[in-house]
Amino acid sequence: MDSFLSRKTNNLIALLLLALTLVSCNNTSFNISQGQLGPLSNTTKMNELKAFFPADSLVAINGSSDLETLIGEVEVFNTKGEKLLVISPADDYDQESVIANIRILDPRYTTNKGINALSTFGQIKSSHEIQSIDNAINAVVVYLKDSDLYLTIDKKHLPENIRYDYSSKIEAAQIPNDAPFKYFMIGW
Repeated sequence: MDSFLSRKTNNLIALLLLALTLVSCNNTSFNISQGQLGPLSNTTKMNELKAFFPADSLVAINGSSDLETLIGEVEVFNTKGEKLLVISPADDYDQESVIANIRILDPRYTTNKGINALSTFGQIKSSHEIQSIDNAINAVVVYLKDSDLYLTIDKKHLPENIRYDYSSKIEAAQIPNDAPFKYFMIGW
C-alpha cells in the first residue's frame, strides 16, 4: 500500500511540475505592457541589448556598433533581415544610458488588448483612453492614458479641413477609425 501511495504521490508531483513548466513557458517575448516590451524594460541599458537579442542583428544608426559597445540609436533586425525595432537611448553618447524610446515595427509585439503596429486608430480608441492629441506639422501624436505607448498618425488620413491647420486642437472624433499608425512607439 505504501508503494502504491508513493507512486501516486510521485505521479502527482510530476504532473504539477509539468503544469508549472507549461505555464511558465508562456511566450512573453513579444508582449507590450507598462514598463515592458518583450524582454526589455524601462531600466534596460543600451549596453545590455546584445544579451536580449543574441540571434538578431543590432545596428547603430549614427554611433558605434562595434562588438563591445552600442552608442546612439540602434536598429534591431531579425535573421531574415526584417527591421523589428528602433531603440533610442536617453543619452546618445553613453552606452550605460537606459532606453528612452522604442519604435515598434514588428506586428508580433502586441498589447494584452491586441494592439500592435498594424492596428488602426479605431482599435486604439475602443481599447484605450486617449490622454491627449498633439497637432504637429505633418502628423498628430496620440498619447494614451496610463500607458507608455504613443502613436503618430499621418495628417493625410485626416479630413482636409483640419489637415493644414497647425494651430487647431484636434479631437479623437476627428480622426478616422481606419487611420493607420505612422509610428507605434513606447516612451520611458
